[in-house]
Amino acid sequence: MSHRDHLPQLDGSLFVTDGGIETSLIFHDGLDLPLFAAFTLLQDEEGTQAVRRYFEPYAEIAVAKEAGLVLESPTWRASPRWAAELGISESELDDLNRRAIGLMEEIRERYESAATPVVISGCIGPQDDGYNPQALMSADEAKAYHSTQIATFADTAADVVTAVTMTYADEAIGVTRAATEAGIPAVINFTVETDGRLPNEEPLGDAIAAVVAATDDGPAYFGINCAHPTHFDEVLESAGEWRKRIRSLRANASTKSHAELDEATELDAGDPDDLGARYARLKASLPNLNVVGGCCGTDQRHVGAVAEAMLRS
Repeated sequence: MSHRDHLPQLDGSLFVTDGGIETSLIFHDGLDLPLFAAFTLLQDEEGTQAVRRYFEPYAEIAVAKEAGLVLESPTWRASPRWAAELGISESELDDLNRRAIGLMEEIRERYESAATPVVISGCIGPQDDGYNPQALMSADEAKAYHSTQIATFADTAADVVTAVTMTYADEAIGVTRAATEAGIPAVINFTVETDGRLPNEEPLGDAIAAVVAATDDGPAYFGINCAHPTHFDEVLESAGEWRKRIRSLRANASTKSHAELDEATELDAGDPDDLGARYARLKASLPNLNVVGGCCGTDQRHVGAVAEAMLRS
């Protein structure tokens, strides 16, 4: 069923989402993802089946825990700049984004129940590098750029669009404005460095405040992704009211910096139980935290541990 008119995760019950899809497919499944682009797997049935298999354990965790599930489409790189670099035409890009949502629909039909509402999210990635952006867009430029993918999602069964690994406020503002114009809710996930600041050195609270001010508090909620809790837990301890707007957390398994991860040739899977315990402790700083998953290096072991820790806390 469609949840676009009211996102059930806003009611406060626990929702899980997936882990680090790209690192899982590369390091665990041995698949080649040029430019970290998982959506290219949807070009054939073999690749589609690999994506389907990837999502199934997370759906099973949600069912076992009687939690909700956010299915984040494998489309982090499925926007015009990256498609052009991959030699994918505009029409094929549109088709692949639609296929991604169609696959999420198929999974929802298999797993959704009254105990496990399933929300389909169209995943939006940054226009530039997710760790070290070289060319920053204005909010208007970002709106124009991301409108292509967002318009496609708005014409599908997607309930929401989620911007993941946002590195500066203006791009997040553009995504939010494009989503508002398209009539679909938006979620904004910022990434931070080991000092708890965004890659452009903007404080996390300032970035959230800037998006709120520029979009009439447009996002459904905010989140943090692609950073380990040790990178931002101290920032949250003495933070202000903006912490209440953070509902989602998708942390890395590793405590390494973005620069170190970028150079890594082996997967650092960290400690799933320790990660789960850190999520649970963060509830003291993030009172509305209820959408949990993982990012680089995480898989179903981490998400299962996080869900269990959240339910016990």
